[in-house]
Amino acid sequence: MQKETILTGDRPTGSLHLGHYTGSLENRVRLQTQHQQFVLIADLQALTDHAHEPEMVRENVLEVALDYLAVGIDPAQSTICLQSMIPELAELSFFYMNLVSVGRLERNPTVKSEIKAKGFEKNIPVGFQTYPISQAADISAFKATLVPVGDDQLPMIELTNEIVRKFNRTYKPVLVKTRQLLGKVSRLPGTDGNPKMGKSLGNAIFLKDSPDTITKKVMKMYTDPNHIRVSDPGTIEGNPVFSFLDAFGKEEEKIADLKAHYQRGGLGDVTIKKYLNEVLQEFLRPIRTKREEYEKAPDHVMQLIKTGTDKAREVTSQTLSEVKSAMALSFY
Repeated sequence: MQKETILTGDRPTGSLHLGHYTGSLENRVRLQTQHQQFVLIADLQALTDHAHEPEMVRENVLEVALDYLAVGIDPAQSTICLQSMIPELAELSFFYMNLVSVGRLERNPTVKSEIKAKGFEKNIPVGFQTYPISQAADISAFKATLVPVGDDQLPMIELTNEIVRKFNRTYKPVLVKTRQLLGKVSRLPGTDGNPKMGKSLGNAIFLKDSPDTITKKVMKMYTDPNHIRVSDPGTIEGNPVFSFLDAFGKEEEKIADLKAHYQRGGLGDVTIKKYLNEVLQEFLRPIRTKREEYEKAPDHVMQLIKTGTDKAREVTSQTLSEVKSAMALSFY
């Protein structure tokens, strides 16, 4: 099998949650033994809507790195790097801005929904409006041919390839196209039934949550509002409890039986929530334990990031050099 270059990452606005795991973390862990993988902590992009909270972003760089290591991202196999310490990415973003129209950015469905959710209205930070261009710079700088993502990031992959095609057509064929890899659960719903899980929505279960916190969140999860009595038939579609069981449960036959029982009536919400709690506690226990070990050595973790960032710059500086040469910007 020919090795591919993979680029993936997250914005450090908080610890990672189960939606991150099903969206791309699971694939990152699986693929790192087969390909060359760069895992980017995108702190510059985090500032596009947290410009007044730089200390929060800075603190969460370590938090996100701890989550990576806890789930099994191996720094001996994957290169963990920090966006703000790779200046080539910002320079490429600037070049790409001339290849994308304002109208094209305004049509991005993911950005449109995020702008609405954040209440920006007409006060949209320019950095936030253009962060898809920054993501395109990230991907193309590493010449990544594969990007593990959730389905909300598919418009970013599309825009990246548009930029790559336009650059190669306008200048020289330097950049490479990429493709997406969706997780087995492309989007995990929030505990409140919202189609999207997120810290700002207050509906997430985090990888570092304590056993008590997990239990409380699970027992408060949204289910079928029409399932009032135990004897009532229940609906599993759009029911987060069953979505989580499908994502993390290992006993497929038991889960299928629970679904059938719930649909015909006679199975209470508390019973299935207790089972889900057991499933999540078992899944998160080793992750939490490993995370706690790395928490004892924050300097070591930051050194891993520095080492990875230095390695990443060897790749991005080469790409930038090729880009500037193609654009006739190599003067000396």
